[in-house]
Amino acid sequence: MEKFTVHTGLVAPLDRENVDTDAIIPKQFLKSIKRTGFGPNLFDEWRYLDVGQPGQDCSTRPLNPNFVLNQPRYQGATVLLARKNFGCGSSREHAPWALQQFGFRAVIAPSFADIFFNNCYKNGLLPIALPEMQVDHLFNETVAFNGYQLTIDLDKQAVVTPDGRAYAFDIAPFRKYCMLNGFDDIGLTLRHADKIRAYEAERLVKQPWLATRLPG
Repeated sequence: MEKFTVHTGLVAPLDRENVDTDAIIPKQFLKSIKRTGFGPNLFDEWRYLDVGQPGQDCSTRPLNPNFVLNQPRYQGATVLLARKNFGCGSSREHAPWALQQFGFRAVIAPSFADIFFNNCYKNGLLPIALPEMQVDHLFNETVAFNGYQLTIDLDKQAVVTPDGRAYAFDIAPFRKYCMLNGFDDIGLTLRHADKIRAYEAERLVKQPWLATRLPG
């Protein structure tokens, strides 16, 4: 997974509360067992005027001009600003996959659903919870200034505005360590790859029958 240290990016404001995971990535796209290709279907029912289907070419689909991510000023946004209880609803790891594959590196909101919040960390998408008053201020700034960007410094645990104002956010030390180093669950395990190989070799010496395959 990609490391997260300091990121500066364009902000897109999604001014909706209680955005559930079925809105983030609708259920028909969960049929895929791959972990790629979900970006074009992020917020599918809001972004497009037709009904999307898995494997469909989204480049020819009619866009909803009123949806924020379709507006020219927010093209290329990498920081999503949202309202409270973002990521609620059913548990699906596809939701952070879709956000990340669309291009977002972080989501800022007053609160998140627990399962979505945890899934973000497992996939390198940084969820940042800030007080509602601070989120309101960021919404106002984002709408008022075209090209509004934020800098997120994970080591300092701060969201920094263009005028230098810093908003501190909390993150568990272990999650911070994993994000800074780009470690998902598999990456954490592979830090001990040499010990794992040594253990497996020793075990085969002591129990060689474990390498025997049953016929058929």
